[in-house]
Amino acid sequence: MTELQRLQTLLAANDEPSVSRQQARERERTVPIPQTITPVPGYPQKLVVFKIAASRFWQMRCWMNGRSQRRSARTESLRLALYAARLFYEEMLARQHAENSAQQLPLPGLPAPERPARRPLACFGELAERLMRNERARAARGEWSLGSWQVMRNRLDAHLLPRWADVPVSDIDHLALLELTQHLSAQFSTTTVSQYLVVVRKVLSHAVASNLLDKLPTFPKIKIHTTPRGAFTPSEYWQIIRCARSLRGQPYPLPDDRLRASYKIRRAEQVMPNDLAWAIGFMLHSFIRPSDLKTLKHRHVEVVHSHHHYLRLTLPETKRHGKPIVTLQSAVRLYRTLRQAQQAAGFGQSDDYLFLPHLKDRNYAHWVLNFHFNWVLSKTGLKKGPHGQPRSLYSLRHSAITFRLLYGQGIDLLTLARNARTSVDVINRHYASTVTGEQNIGLLQSRRRQELRGT
Repeated sequence: MTELQRLQTLLAANDEPSVSRQQARERERTVPIPQTITPVPGYPQKLVVFKIAASRFWQMRCWMNGRSQRRSARTESLRLALYAARLFYEEMLARQHAENSAQQLPLPGLPAPERPARRPLACFGELAERLMRNERARAARGEWSLGSWQVMRNRLDAHLLPRWADVPVSDIDHLALLELTQHLSAQFSTTTVSQYLVVVRKVLSHAVASNLLDKLPTFPKIKIHTTPRGAFTPSEYWQIIRCARSLRGQPYPLPDDRLRASYKIRRAEQVMPNDLAWAIGFMLHSFIRPSDLKTLKHRHVEVVHSHHHYLRLTLPETKRHGKPIVTLQSAVRLYRTLRQAQQAAGFGQSDDYLFLPHLKDRNYAHWVLNFHFNWVLSKTGLKKGPHGQPRSLYSLRHSAITFRLLYGQGIDLLTLARNARTSVDVINRHYASTVTGEQNIGLLQSRRRQELRGT
């Protein structure tokens, strides 16, 4: 080829229609952005999520059945995209299994072919994801709470999948469990370590039930040391409620500290509300949990006038307890005062919340009450108990039950446990653990009338 012909060829190449260049630019918009390609933890490296210039959503890709399978995750969140990718992978596996089963159907008159041995799951991570799908279905059926499912999800993502995502379940033996226990013990309490082992046991039990593991390994024994939340004494309770009343309407003092930064309270809610003093008194006289403060509405409260005056609280079910709670008599006066003040402010209707009714985000309302209660504890110097136990809103429930044990006349644990929506065992281990015999010396030395007649 002469020099002139070579030049003409180059010129012809540069004169290609603009349509081809436009198509090239369109293809570039669908090419994965290299720095966004993220493999899914616990799954084969061929399963990835990534972003492209043509969409704001994350995309999913996996090589299977001799071709690249792609789909949009329809979310801008990487966490949700990774979850969608797991479901995408499981769906493709199920489809591949169905196709293989259809191909192996025997012809009429011919013996059925021998089925190959089932391939065990490759890793702990893949089995954990299957278990989480089952547990999510249980939560949807109401067998346990979605919050408990989220806690299990967080524990898997925090320490278990980073450690064992690609490890075969058959390799997780007693020695591996001991190493995990030692690693977690350096960071968490014995109760938390035990709860992590419960998650591991669930995953391995799922492997045994699926015939992927012969038996469970021997789990380390963890002796749980429980530290009861520090209850308040009567004098400390009065210090707290008087402090909460004296701070009403005052803004949180500057400069910002770690407490204010951790709660992320808006400036509008950094002023001490009237509701905190009411919440403190209501908890002490009603045995409710702090989580009930954010869900309690006026339609859940019924004022009962009979031989005794009290409130009947028909709260939503908590921790599988749905029986009504009855309060002490002093809660009636407190509730009436609270409702009158709220009605004057335009609230107090049956569907309005008892505490901070103007806040529609109830989790945020709970944070606001916690924030201000910690401010009161810091102001009074009662953040920790006499033995160093940390105190929080839950300590008011602890105090309510402890006061009934100390000052209630002949109250039995079963009645107290049912009214407080807990069990006798929990009261013995946590609430009654701080009660000594000397504190109830009168009951210990009391005698029945029949015994007195016989002496």
